[in-house]
Amino acid sequence: MLPGLAIRKSHVATCGQSPPGELLRTLFDAAVAAADPRHALIGHMPEPVRGRTVVTGAGKAAAAMARAFEALWPGPLEGFVLTRYGHAIPCDRIEILEAGHPLPDAAGERAARRMLGLANELGPDDQLIFLASGGGSALLALPAAGLRLADKQAVTRALLRSGATIGEINAVRKHLSAIKGGRLAAAAAPARVVTLAISDVPGDDPGVIASGPTVPDPTTRADALAVLAKYHIDKPVAVIDRLAAGDSETPKPGEPIFRWTRFELVASPQASLAAAASEAMRRNITPVVLSDRIEGEARDVARVHAAIAFQLRAGEFRVGDRAIIPPAVLLSGGETTVTVRGKGRGGRNVEFLLALAVALDGAERIWALACDTDGIDGTEDNAGAILYPSTIAHGAARGVAATAALADNDGYGFFAALGDLVVTGPTLTNVNDFRAVLIGA
Repeated sequence: MLPGLAIRKSHVATCGQSPPGELLRTLFDAAVAAADPRHALIGHMPEPVRGRTVVTGAGKAAAAMARAFEALWPGPLEGFVLTRYGHAIPCDRIEILEAGHPLPDAAGERAARRMLGLANELGPDDQLIFLASGGGSALLALPAAGLRLADKQAVTRALLRSGATIGEINAVRKHLSAIKGGRLAAAAAPARVVTLAISDVPGDDPGVIASGPTVPDPTTRADALAVLAKYHIDKPVAVIDRLAAGDSETPKPGEPIFRWTRFELVASPQASLAAAASEAMRRNITPVVLSDRIEGEARDVARVHAAIAFQLRAGEFRVGDRAIIPPAVLLSGGETTVTVRGKGRGGRNVEFLLALAVALDGAERIWALACDTDGIDGTEDNAGAILYPSTIAHGAARGVAATAALADNDGYGFFAALGDLVVTGPTLTNVNDFRAVLIGA
């Protein structure tokens, strides 16, 4: 078990041999372990080339991926990767740099500029290995011509608060960047480019993972403008002007620069949900995997999960002609959003759990955990939280009301007051959100 969670021992389930909080945490740990780069890269290593092999990459898992790569690579190796502050681990041959996330900063801009310059040095006998993982888009902050870093920071901040999906956010980011949306591959051509990716996005779209620096971009600048219009974002003016310019378009599928590129997915949300399902079955608990690509407002997703949990608890949830009888666990992944209207500290996983608590209203025999697999729920120090049947009553006893906290987008403050946050620290991987709703017998 990862460190940082004190399970309330008083809540003992009738499912399996472990208290429900410990059981849910075990399922989360299994999901995270399935995306560990030390195992994920095995079987995906590229062939050596006559020239240089240069490793770059960006994301919350970049440092762990770099260490795994150099452990498996027998020949000469050089390069650097970029990860979030606090996510670095030492490597022998690959330099590790850190920068800001989710808001880009000057360190990310310097690293992205250096990465683009390194790619431009490569020739036809060389290969560029790009290690992509969630968070890479914010980290690689190299503004396109006519933009300043402050412009990108402003539009990123607005998008994060708007409730936009990750696909929408990255469609904008790609068209404001000098390196994302296939532009790194364009700089490296005609060198061979191999992308090894850990997906944190619904559907595992290569163009969305880290905003696809090495893959073609099917979205257009018109799409990016439509996203900003949808969420009523009309500043900075330099951003709007850039998207209106013809040269803001990204390299598209079928262009010759992608002739020498290859993309491989090495870890995914679905594989992590499958690992958690296997762990549940080992404990004689029936897993119901809903989806690895759930999007939408966290509170709306919570209400749907609550409805399914009630159906399951009543023994009326059916798959074909089979009724699923508790103990059972609902598993889901993806990336929900939070439209911030209150003054709370936010976090989509704690928002999901807070809305779930309100919807369940103290229902017996239902527990839940929701965590981000990278160990960071939004911008806070927790991965997520855990929900018990007594959560609302426990909050009331401590003077915090679930409905008021939900109205203020303050899931973090609510669960912190109860001592039910899940704090893991950086897990050094990222396959997005993990949700488990446990229904006891």
